[in-house]
Amino acid sequence: MGLYAEACIRGDLDDLWARTQDPRQHRRWDLRFTEIDPLPGVEGGPRRFGYAIRVLPFLTFSGTGVSAGEQTRPDGTRASALRFSAPHPLSLIAEGGGYWQYVPDGDGVRFLTGYDYRPRWGAFGALADRLVLRRLVGWATAWSFDRLRLWLERGVAPERALVNWLVELAVRALVVTAACTGLFLDPFLRLFGPVAASMAYLCPLLLAIVIAFALFTPPLPGTPAARRCLRTPPTWACAPRLLTTLEHPS
Repeated sequence: MGLYAEACIRGDLDDLWARTQDPRQHRRWDLRFTEIDPLPGVEGGPRRFGYAIRVLPFLTFSGTGVSAGEQTRPDGTRASALRFSAPHPLSLIAEGGGYWQYVPDGDGVRFLTGYDYRPRWGAFGALADRLVLRRLVGWATAWSFDRLRLWLERGVAPERALVNWLVELAVRALVVTAACTGLFLDPFLRLFGPVAASMAYLCPLLLAIVIAFALFTPPLPGTPAARRCLRTPPTWACAPRLLTTLEHPS
């Protein structure tokens, strides 16, 4: 699989299964989807669903997919797989598929995913995917996994987690902007009275420290962060057979 993400979640396996398999709960924490709705299907067969991704206020990509799950496996793990298609001609992603695996580990669960997709638009699409989209989708997947972890471990609702992230992002951006433009520098120097002129020589160093602090300080515990997730697959990671049984949605 081309993309991989893994989160260690200290929570109940059944709760994790419910919040990832129920479309109404899935769309709350997964940044990659705006809407996920079940569609009529064959009883006992793969589940069909429709999804939508709002890219811009005036542009929404929609598509369909099929998924199936294995809630009981001999080794105690669980797995689900899906395939999807995106018929909108402006969508860079044409179709794809992937899996989720739930691996009990001590007092928690290793929740991991592997998936890939086929870009459209020929050579230009392949280049745009490699340089921009694939990096963005990989980040959004890991960020969403950490958002789910906060929901299960700390009780931070996905909507609140998004607000926390936006507020922290805005504060960091404000600090960097103020440091780069010298905003509030004069009032700061006046605090030193007669030695203000001497302190001015240290300002570039102090501003560099402030910028580094704003950019590289770890996110707050209640803020989702992609960096908390593993992004490189271990050697043993492989897609479950379940994925091969799914047909591409029409």
